[in-house]
Parts: sequence; C-alpha cells; structure tokens
Amino acid sequence: MTFIRTLRILLALMPMISAPFAAAEQKVTVNGYEVHYIVLPTTFLNSSIASQYRLPRGRDRALINVSILDPTGNAITANVVGSSRNLLEQKQQFEFREIVEGDAIYYLAVMRHADEEHHRFHIEVELPDSRRADIRFQQKMYWEE
Repeated sequence: MTFIRTLRILLALMPMISAPFAAAEQKVTVNGYEVHYIVLPTTFLNSSIASQYRLPRGRDRALINVSILDPTGNAITANVVGSSRNLLEQKQQFEFREIVEGDAIYYLAVMRHADEEHHRFHIEVELPDSRRADIRFQQKMYWEE
C-alpha cells in the first residue's frame, strides 16, 4: 500500500477517531496554489509504511505532511522549511524530506512532543512564482494510551 493511499484512508477515518487524536487536514491558498498540511501521531502509520519511508514511530512523535498543488490541481515541488515551539519556547527545527510517489509530491518531517503539550507551528513554503505561503497554527499533542 502506498503512503498516499494510507494517508487518504487515515483522513477518511478521522471522524471516527477519538477527539484527543483528531487532526483535520488544513490548507491555505496563495495565488491559486493550495498548500495542504496535517500533523498526526506516527502511531497511526502502519509499521511497514513507517519502515519504508524511514519514519520513526512512537507515542512521543508526530508526522508533519505538507503538499502543494498548482492552480490546475497538479502536485508541484517547493522549498519547505518549518519549526515549532512549545509553551516553554523550546524550538524544534523540521527537516522536510521530499517524497515523490507517482503524480503525488509531498514533504514529510517528524517531531517529538510531550503528552498534552501545546505547539505553535510555523511552516514556510516557497512557491514557484517566488511567493511564500507562511503557515502558522497551534495544536495540542497527545500520547496514545
């Protein structure tokens, strides 16, 4: 099973997942480009998928996934950088890896977090027209019981 297919299944199942772990895909639109992003526990990933993409699984880790679509709906490459800060102002810098799977292109990074820890995320995406998508959001992170 491909990672994109696994991610789509996870997104479809999100409404059935208990509230503490629920995370909705979000997007911003800049000049017709759509930047989709999601943060979810790595324990949601099948162990074979995690191994295939060299993603460490654990209750204290989350996966950040970013993908960009051009105005015609095609996946495109971009420069993606990001970080998060917890309430103690401890900063994590993310190293996004580009994954190309058929027509899909996405960027993955893994973060560490404590149970019930709030994180403020900042993700910057450099688009082909030299514009930037500046994404800022907050999310409370949980450990799986």
